[in-house]
Amino acid sequence: MKAQNPREIAARILLGSTRGAGFVENRLESELARHALVAPDQRLVMELVYGVIRWQATLDHLIDRQVSRRKPEPRLRQLLRLGLYQMFWLDRIPDHAAVHETVSLARRLGCDSGAGFLNAVLRAFARQKESTRQYLAELKQNRPALGYSHPQWLVDRWLARWGEEDVRRFLDWNNTPPPLWVRVNTLKWTVADLQARWRQEGVEFEPFQADWLPEGWVFRLKEHPPLSSLVSFATGGFYVQDPSTLLAPLALEPQPGQTILDACAAPGGKTTFIAQLVRNEAIMTAWDASPERLQRLRENLERLGAAKVTVAAADWDAAPEAVYDRILLDVPCSNTGVMRRRVELRWRLQPQEIQRLARQQSQLLNRAARRLRPGGRLVYSTCSVEPEENQGVVHAFLLENPQWKCLSEKTLLPFKDHVDGAYIAVLTHA
Repeated sequence: MKAQNPREIAARILLGSTRGAGFVENRLESELARHALVAPDQRLVMELVYGVIRWQATLDHLIDRQVSRRKPEPRLRQLLRLGLYQMFWLDRIPDHAAVHETVSLARRLGCDSGAGFLNAVLRAFARQKESTRQYLAELKQNRPALGYSHPQWLVDRWLARWGEEDVRRFLDWNNTPPPLWVRVNTLKWTVADLQARWRQEGVEFEPFQADWLPEGWVFRLKEHPPLSSLVSFATGGFYVQDPSTLLAPLALEPQPGQTILDACAAPGGKTTFIAQLVRNEAIMTAWDASPERLQRLRENLERLGAAKVTVAAADWDAAPEAVYDRILLDVPCSNTGVMRRRVELRWRLQPQEIQRLARQQSQLLNRAARRLRPGGRLVYSTCSVEPEENQGVVHAFLLENPQWKCLSEKTLLPFKDHVDGAYIAVLTHA
């Protein structure tokens, strides 16, 4: 398909969200696959789409404050958001270009009747540039939920737990595009060989280290060609994975020869890392409830060379006699620790979801516990920072099952640990 203006592609993706057309990540991937864009244009599309969604509440506040007597219809509002985001969040785009391009988009995308209104509103903001910047800075100080574009109920929860300084750091983290973290797959490549190959492929990288992480296995890719073009990626030399996701497999302490269950395994980052830790010398089972995600799991297992892994749909009632030496239970959760990666999450998540998820997590933990061999090791894991889903679930389980004990717990917080949020608890029983 003929390449289009990156702003038009971004607008089409964003306008799809006004019709409830699935998750934005899927729409973005689909649209980018249809257009022959050079890397800078691809990055601009992603910046515009993710930026508008992240800052939606703040953008809407600016719009409603400017045009209090006329509420723009949804499509026109989305185009206003796009224009304002370029004006106030992307310094490299001149105001006149942002205004002209946004008005032109309105005409090309069937919003002709609103083009004049759009032009007038954006030009008014251009005239008020400095006072609006000052107002945005004041919002962050006086009304952080609005100033950092988060739901008030979430900010109130976090303020009660952490205080203003840490919450502002967390909100800022959620609004910052994540770097590309990768984990070296030593089943296929040595660290030294992979680094040498990266240099040949034009990949710029730097190591990441933490006190809970083995040295030399995780890197940030600073600059790189498209991953699909890299031999090092195609041959399974590395896996794209935030460092926080390695905490649970490491806490599992898997050993060669053991039987291991990864009970919520797809897309396979933790599964393949466990296989790496045991050098493909364990009998592993990987479950997931989604057929689509199981297929992606199989593809990743094959690319990364994770052998001796049996993949199956999750079925806690099948083969009740089967028990395992190690169980990783990475439960479905609210994902509040990875909010900067899942840009629509803050607008989709509702307060009642956390309690509902906690009940589901408790059920899964009780089922998984029946599958652990005495003296084995079960790691309960989430990417949530909500205590109801973490300590709450684990401590309630321990109260109901006194023969079990918690060997250790750990929480990673983005504003302290500089990785995605995560929680793990290591459980065992006699």
